Amino acid sequence: LLIIYNTGGLGANETLHTDSPDLPECFQLSVLSWLPCVYLWLACPPYLFYLQRNNMGYIMMSVLNRVKTVFALVLWIVCWTDLFGTFNELHQGDTKPPIYFVTPLVVGITMLLATFLIQFERLRGVQSSGILFIFWFLSVLCAIVPFRSKILQAKVRSGIPDKLRFITFYLYFSLVLSQLILSCFKEKPSLFSNNPCPQSTAGFLSTMTFWWFTSMAIKGYKNPLEAKDLWSLNKKDSSEEVVPKLLREWDLEKTLCLAQTQHLSSPREHHPHRGESSPEEVEVLLSKKKTPKKPSFLRSLIKAFGPYFLIGSAYKLLQDLITFVNPQLLSLLISFTKQKDAPTWWGYALAFLMFFTALLQTLILHQHFQYCFVTGMRLRTSIIGAIYRKSLIITNAAKRTSTVGEIVNLMSVDAQRFMDLTTFLNMLWSAPLQIILALYFLWQNLGPSVLAGVAVMILLIPLNAAIAVRTRAYQVYTAPSATLRAYRWGQGVEVVMMMMMMIVIIKSHLFIKPFLHQLMSQTSHQASVSLKRIQDFLSHEELDLENECTLLMCPCVCFVLSINLMVPQGSLLAVVGHVGCGKSSLVSALLGEMEKLEGHISIRGSVAYVPQQAWIQNATLRDNILFGKAYNEQKYRSCLEACALTPDLEVLPGGDLTEIGEKGINLSGGQRQRVSLARAVYNEADVYLLDDPLSAVDSHVAKHIFDHVIGPEGALQGKTRILVTHGISFLPQVNNIVVLVEGRVSEMGSYQELLQQNGAFAEFLRNYSLEDIVEDEATVALIDEEEDFPDDALSNHTDMVDSEPVVNEAKRKFIRQISIISGDLENPRSKSVRRRLCSERKHAEPDPEKKLPKVEKLIQAETTETGRVKSKVFWEYVKAVGPLLTLFICFLYGCQNAAAIGANVWLSQWTNDAAQNMTQENISMRVGVYAALGIAQGILVMVSSFTLAMGNIGAARKLHYALLDNKFHTPQSFFDTTPIGRVINRFSKDIYVIDEALPSTVLMFLGTFFSSLSTMIVIVASTPIFAVVIAPLAFIYIFVQVLVLWLGVRIEFIGNCIVLFAALFAVIGKNELNPGLVGLSVSYALMVTMSLNWMVRMTSDLESNIVAVERVKEYSESKTEAPWEVEDKKPSPDWPSQGKVEFLDYSVRYREGLDLVLKNLTLSVRGGEKIGIVGRTGAGKSSMTLCLFRLLEAAGGEITIDGVKISEIGLHDLRSKLTIIPQEPVLFSGSLRMNLDPFDKYNDVEVWKALELSHLNKFVSNQPAKLELECSEGGENLSVGQRQLVCLARALLRKTRILILDEATAAIDLETDDLIQSTIRTEFEDCTVFTIAHRLNTIMDYTRVLVLDKGQVAEFDTPTKLLSKRGIFYGMAKDAGLAQ
Repeated sequence: LLIIYNTGGLGANETLHTDSPDLPECFQLSVLSWLPCVYLWLACPPYLFYLQRNNMGYIMMSVLNRVKTVFALVLWIVCWTDLFGTFNELHQGDTKPPIYFVTPLVVGITMLLATFLIQFERLRGVQSSGILFIFWFLSVLCAIVPFRSKILQAKVRSGIPDKLRFITFYLYFSLVLSQLILSCFKEKPSLFSNNPCPQSTAGFLSTMTFWWFTSMAIKGYKNPLEAKDLWSLNKKDSSEEVVPKLLREWDLEKTLCLAQTQHLSSPREHHPHRGESSPEEVEVLLSKKKTPKKPSFLRSLIKAFGPYFLIGSAYKLLQDLITFVNPQLLSLLISFTKQKDAPTWWGYALAFLMFFTALLQTLILHQHFQYCFVTGMRLRTSIIGAIYRKSLIITNAAKRTSTVGEIVNLMSVDAQRFMDLTTFLNMLWSAPLQIILALYFLWQNLGPSVLAGVAVMILLIPLNAAIAVRTRAYQVYTAPSATLRAYRWGQGVEVVMMMMMMIVIIKSHLFIKPFLHQLMSQTSHQASVSLKRIQDFLSHEELDLENECTLLMCPCVCFVLSINLMVPQGSLLAVVGHVGCGKSSLVSALLGEMEKLEGHISIRGSVAYVPQQAWIQNATLRDNILFGKAYNEQKYRSCLEACALTPDLEVLPGGDLTEIGEKGINLSGGQRQRVSLARAVYNEADVYLLDDPLSAVDSHVAKHIFDHVIGPEGALQGKTRILVTHGISFLPQVNNIVVLVEGRVSEMGSYQELLQQNGAFAEFLRNYSLEDIVEDEATVALIDEEEDFPDDALSNHTDMVDSEPVVNEAKRKFIRQISIISGDLENPRSKSVRRRLCSERKHAEPDPEKKLPKVEKLIQAETTETGRVKSKVFWEYVKAVGPLLTLFICFLYGCQNAAAIGANVWLSQWTNDAAQNMTQENISMRVGVYAALGIAQGILVMVSSFTLAMGNIGAARKLHYALLDNKFHTPQSFFDTTPIGRVINRFSKDIYVIDEALPSTVLMFLGTFFSSLSTMIVIVASTPIFAVVIAPLAFIYIFVQVLVLWLGVRIEFIGNCIVLFAALFAVIGKNELNPGLVGLSVSYALMVTMSLNWMVRMTSDLESNIVAVERVKEYSESKTEAPWEVEDKKPSPDWPSQGKVEFLDYSVRYREGLDLVLKNLTLSVRGGEKIGIVGRTGAGKSSMTLCLFRLLEAAGGEITIDGVKISEIGLHDLRSKLTIIPQEPVLFSGSLRMNLDPFDKYNDVEVWKALELSHLNKFVSNQPAKLELECSEGGENLSVGQRQLVCLARALLRKTRILILDEATAAIDLETDDLIQSTIRTEFEDCTVFTIAHRLNTIMDYTRVLVLDKGQVAEFDTPTKLLSKRGIFYGMAKDAGLAQ
């Protein structure tokens, strides 16, 4: 512009070297008038294209819009009035230069364009125009010079020579200023949402300065923010929008790769005349085929979110270019301080130009960050959504390779890494660009000398790469600042500009960028690993959803496992077979969850599935049954009664509104199964797949459920039912039976047909059906349907046997065939009553006045802290690092910055040598001291970073160990009331933050804090008057930091004020200050903007990330169990030698505030006794066994084992001497051998012996891996029965003196169960055995039977005596057909 100034009609002396500068009129009419017009015409085409593609709605014509339009039209009239005035002057003979014609014409047409944009934006829903705001701002800015110039000319000439142009200009200026003011206001949106986020409707100025957030910041300053205070999420940021967007691109990517793969694998015959190719040729051709390309998840991410991210990248490019403006201005400021006769306005103009340049840089940089953060948020949201949706439809084979923990880790940690990456992703091209530009400007000042620094940088690249690869966690980036500061001797004070350039650009890579470099390298590496993991997971095979629910007008035909099976509509099919024969696999195949090798599956209508292990939500019992369906009182009550849940509602504290814990933790196994079944019944599907739902309930309850739900006259009659069962008593009532053996159909047909075939199944029935047939027929009259399950349900419950003549006749025929049961079964009392689950059933109307007691919520909301993070949390982290080590780290950072200040001050003094012509003197001393300070700084950077890294790693290890140790010792009650997701989150997300995010944040916080502190010290030392403004700026800084912690615009504004005041004070005191100190002071002031910005961001991030320490400490300090070992109470090594167990007035409750589940229990069990434990749901059976392991601590009384009080010894000493086979078997991911013998205490011979005794040896020996068979998470690749047998084998290996069986054989067929019971009797002959049993025949030969009722001993004696007493046990045995 200076060239134009000098050629525009006024000399440089009149323009610059004067106390009243002005610009030539030609320059004002051309450059200043055309600049806004050129901007608008260049910006208009892409902006119109953007508006055409993004229609945001229609805005009604408002007063604001009308005023803007009218003003724009008036501006057009004003401009062309000026044009017509020029033509009039030409007509009168007063010839004007062409500029007087061109400028009004161009500006007038541009005003018409602005008028068009005002209306077009309204039609496209733009509430505030950034394009027009900048246009009006430029127009006002360019009009300020003519505004002043015309006033000065009127003053000088004592009048207004050209009144028309004078009037039109000031009218023009008033109108464009009004337009600028009006552009600060926004139009009203067309639609409103509940508590909408003001960002989407904010004006341009508000958007650039983040003013729209101020109201929230003020509210947060006054009161702690809660979720209800937050605005609604912008629709374009919601998962509803971003997840489908990513999935569309991912599906397209998979489709393209699949098409390419099919294209590669398709046969091509280039030479058909040659006939068929030889096998050798085929092999060669196949070997030359390209490997099929995998779909790229990265490409999908780029397509989905790349365009939006590129807008932020454009902001970053603009900011990088503006970064180099202030160094040039500083060079001019240094030149100004050298010229003692220079006009004062130069200095002030340069100071304010530096301020406005820094302000513009701030606004643009934070827009870049905004786009990066929003992109990161959308990435994280979409990735989590994609992973979640994929997890619902992957095949069982895929589930075995991706455990639940791994999937949680993908969503919590790997998705977060993409969000972290977006902030630093632009550094990949931005950092090299900044370095190249810096080196270019350095070359302008230093010439070839700069190549020395470049050479060092290049030489250090391989070293840094090697360090990054080998020790990513300990990267220390040491920029070659000392070498880059080399310069040519004799350049004098001009070197200060070069020094400032290095400080702003190169040195920013030393103090700020090393941390960014470390973060970038670590984050990018981790993100690449995360990308591969996510891509592999999303590439897993999916369920064939088309086959799962194909609607056909024919019955279901299934071809799986070489099975040809047809189930007619409305029929009941029973599937029976040994453990592991493929029953559950058949059901899984029907659900589409098996890998289909050949054949076809089709199911008519909707499907309901009742799994073998019930799936329960953390919700109320009612919500678990409704499962999102509308509540229908009559239908709901019918479901409860049919599934035998009505009496349970009386036991549950809140009835059906009782909250059920995670995975049904506060329900018994039988209750969980009945809730699962009730959910399926309420759903009213067309096809029901029932995977052994009756094994977890007592036999009399199983009868009730079969008769009222599954059987021929149950609630599901008319529905297609496939029932997997081990209960052969129900088989006479089914339409067809399929017998599976090793995955194939052994026999198939009706009950009568299988008997007539006289095959293996009929033989099995002869051996195991006696008690079941008796059980089916030995019934008593039903007294009252509404009293099926009163408090004493165990004694008066009657079985429900179908009285259908055909079925009964078939059963009688079978009984005559085996010649066991006489005609006594014809007794009329055998006739039972069945009532269908339908609307005619009468229900007791619920009493509207009866209110359930208020029940304390089981799963409490997670505790949250409000306000600022307490200092105690920071102190906890300091303690984890080590207080002394923390002080040492701070000392190192202080020394590091002191060395940096010393080097810069020394360099500043060195540059002043030129003023005294001393550049050739003391060179050795100058270079030596400067080199020593540079080397010291580098060593201190390395040592401080390494020490900090070691401290952070040590702290993370301590915090993780404390959390893990506490959770291993946490009582069961904690897990009953705490969702496992919260615990997993502590071990995944929070530990990830402590391991990776927090160390980087601490590193950057310390670096920026000491950098900002050193900046203040240097500026105050250089210009002492600056100390006057430090106090008010510090106050504003602290206030703004508290008010809006993250809002860097306000903080950087304070930094820009520091730049302004540093420059102003340099101008004021130029006569007393040497140029070197001026350059040093202002260059540090330029650094402080970035330092303050990053310091605030790191303070915010530090508070956000330190919360992870608070969360981990919360779970690290939760209440623990008793000690694992009590040294002075350790029992003898051979304890217990007898196995005698005594309960002495024992009481227990699950948690504080709950009722007792066992009340004053007193009993004695001699060593070696076999005790069967029976009782209705909620009687306390499982609770009693838990007490033996002290999973529940006594509320009163004692338990002794061989005279030792178990409450006094360590938990490890106690639990290592007991063995339990739980109702729900527990297996871990790993080999089968590891599951059997996790501590490698036994040799292979002993392990195989245990497998043989548990009847698993045949299955294991048929596996290729034998004992190294890989068990998936939870043992999902084994059947439930096989898992129970694995637990039995584990118990056989340990063979402790006391064994507890909690329905250990519920999922096992009768034949295997009989063998297992025989094994238990022989192998555990000398052991004390407690067995909770649903199959009463398994405990009829036990020493004694304990009957519990409401947590108390109801009966306790030998089975024979209990039967003779005709009490509760007699009623149960009678219902089971074991007594007459």
